Formats: sequence, C-alpha cells, structure tokens
Amino acid sequence: MRVLIIRLSSIGDVILTTPILRDLKERYPDIIIDYLVMDRFKDAISGNPYIDNLIVFDKSKDDGLINLIKFGKNLKKNNYTYIFDLHSKLRSKIIATMTGAKVFRYRKRRFIKTLLVKLRLIKYQVDDTIIRNYYGAFKKLGLKYSGENLEFSFNQADIKNLETLNLDYKDSVVIAPGASKETKKWTKEGFGELVKLLYEKSQKKILILGSKNEEQICEEIVKLSDNKAINLAGKLNLKESGALLSQAKFLVTNDSGPFHIARGVKCPTYVIFGPTSPEMFEYDRDNILIYGGESCSPCSLHGDRECPKKHFNCMKNIKAIDIIKIIESSGRL
Repeated sequence: MRVLIIRLSSIGDVILTTPILRDLKERYPDIIIDYLVMDRFKDAISGNPYIDNLIVFDKSKDDGLINLIKFGKNLKKNNYTYIFDLHSKLRSKIIATMTGAKVFRYRKRRFIKTLLVKLRLIKYQVDDTIIRNYYGAFKKLGLKYSGENLEFSFNQADIKNLETLNLDYKDSVVIAPGASKETKKWTKEGFGELVKLLYEKSQKKILILGSKNEEQICEEIVKLSDNKAINLAGKLNLKESGALLSQAKFLVTNDSGPFHIARGVKCPTYVIFGPTSPEMFEYDRDNILIYGGESCSPCSLHGDRECPKKHFNCMKNIKAIDIIKIIESSGRL
C-alpha cells in the first residue's frame, strides 16, 4: 500500500501530522508513505523517519491552475492506494483530484461558522483539537487517535552548528516572541519584563528565537530587558532552532511554530494564547497553557492585524509576574 499525505503549510500544522505518520508505520509496517509539503516549510518535516518520500511543492513554478493539474497528473504515476488531504484547500484539492486515487480529507469547521466568526457575530469554539480532526481522515485504515506526541527531526550537524555561535545554550531559557499575526503576539513590553525576571532567577542571559523578519522586535525586547537577553532572530534555521530547544531548560512562546517545534523535541513549553482558541491543542505537565480567558476571547480563527475591540486585553492583561509564578509552580525555576 502506498499513500500520499498532503499538508502544504505551515510549520506548526505540518508538525502536528507526525503522530499519524508514526501510527501508520506501526499499524502497517510495509506501507509506503509519501508526504507533500510546500518548499518553504519542508524543514518542518524533512528527516522524519516514517516518511519514505518527501515531495516538495515549489510555489514559484508549481502554482496556478494549469501547473497544479500538471503536478497532480505527475503524482498519478505513483499509483497511490489512497490520498489523505490534511490541507483541504483549493491547491491540495486540485492536486489530489488529479492523482485519480481515492481521497480522504479531515473535517474542517463549517463555512457558516467561519463566516460568523469573521463577522464577529459569534466567538470561536473548536469542534475538536486539530490532531483529533486529522485522525478522522484515517478511519478507512482503522487508525485511532493516540495523543499529541509530536516529533521534530534534526541531526548532530545541527547541534554542531550551534557551537559556532559561542553560546552557553545548554539548559538555557528561551523565548519566542513572534507569531504569524499581530494579535497572537504577547506584548514586547511583557516579554522584556519577563526576561528581566527570568534573568534574576537564573543569572543567565535568556535566548530569543525568531525569524529574520522578527529581528527588530526581538532587538527591542533585548533593550527593554536591559540587555539581559541574546537575540538569535535570523541566526538559526529551523533545524538548528529545534536542536537548540532540545537542549533548553524550557521555552516561553506565543501560539506559533516554535511551540510545536519545542513539543517535537520534548522541550518543556509555556504557551501564551490571546485571541485564538487554546482548545485546538492538548496540554500536560510539559506543555502548559497561559491564558487570560477574557470575556471576548477567543475572537479569531488565526489571529488578526489588530484587536477588533481596540483594547487587546487578552494579551495586555497577562503580566510577566503571572507567568513567572506559573513557571515556579511547575518546578522549573
């Protein structure tokens, strides 16, 4: 049996598919698993031991209706037994259809629900966690939900690359202040104060992870913390970030890719939620939720450019001292 799993983006959503890959191989040892992902997110899944063939979608040359049809027809040559479309949007639907194989998709929220949330007529409530919804596409193969044991792959070369930065990264405290949307970001002032408090407790500079695009906000946090942090934004690739987190004491992050990378390398994580629903995921003693529970939250599916009510209380009312108390109560400070 040969199957194709499609999840084109993004970092976190791709990593969230890894429990399924493991369960498929355990239940069907001879299965061949191909995985289709967009080129910019391939490092979120490359090196996964349960994938036999990683297929990369290059948006610069593969996008557009004609190219999508061509891409799908080329995949048809692989004679897939089944296609599992865990992206379930126009691109993936066209590609999957062109393969000619039987397609199964995960259950997404109803369009009317999406519309009502976007129109601010209802608060967003999830039907189930993302991973449980993913598993719903695999009923045909008898796969049952087994938990949120994520995996993120890197190698020893990525660890060695960290040495070139001359950092004291082992057992370090790390923060990741970025996110895909502005309202998913806790305040830079909050992160600055948190860094100062963490430094007081550990007497060790805090490491800041982020992309090249987040370099400026990370530098602002360094200044707000009275230079008690080291800005690594843009200095590490995705694999090196995972390698760093595998050696870290814990991570404090927004609802973003680093949250799932950390979970995938078993780094204890404190994740801050504001406008989006924390019920999309499960939590345990190693993955602890920080959530203010404002009366207007959650108000958004994926976050927004600005708070629809203009006050941003869901993030502003979370204080650094509150996060410190949560970390202390879990025994990590």
